[in-house]
Amino acid sequence: MAIQVNLDVLLAQRGMSVGEFAKEVGITPANVSVLKNGRAKAIRFSTLEGICRTLDCQPGDVLQWVREDDGDDVANEA
Repeated sequence: MAIQVNLDVLLAQRGMSVGEFAKEVGITPANVSVLKNGRAKAIRFSTLEGICRTLDCQPGDVLQWVREDDGDDVANEA
């Protein structure tokens, strides 16, 4: 997946439980799990805003683009 969600790190840094976080943001713990595990296909801006407000962070702290290894490194070196 090219977009990595860093909720685990942010929650750990703040000592916040998934349940407490979900309640503050206004989403279910199941949806937090979907986000944390990289299974989300989309996120509403209102949810992202709630996450940033709750964690006192920027969207770039939550979401990170990671280059996917396409396995063509050898072919691209030639």
